Amino acid sequence: MTTAWGRVLPDEGPRGIADVGFYIAAAVAGGFAGWIDIKVGDLLLTALVVLVSCMILGVWRPVKPWRWVFIVGICVPIAELLGYVVLTEKPYRAQIYESLLAFLPGFAGAYGGAMMRRAIGNIFAEK
Repeated sequence: MTTAWGRVLPDEGPRGIADVGFYIAAAVAGGFAGWIDIKVGDLLLTALVVLVSCMILGVWRPVKPWRWVFIVGICVPIAELLGYVVLTEKPYRAQIYESLLAFLPGFAGAYGGAMMRRAIGNIFAEK
């Protein structure tokens, strides 16, 4: 994936310790989405944050994109639980159930990002 201008996207790289930073980034993005869900209370904005963060992670690491959906998506209900236990935020029952819907845009974003990575790789492939 090199061109005359240099690299378009970074290589996959070795597995294991190199992915730890991406797992941390996914957890931070999921925590941010959960914070938005608690403070703003808008499911559409939360879904947009989950979609964008999973898409970025899917482009960075397209192998097994479901892992980004799981990490980012599970942080939203966990943030709801922490908001209930630690803060004085008392979510409605519907808000708890709809926080589980964050997985749906996460799948679209992660797999869309992985397909985008493959498309960019095909466009700039060396012949």
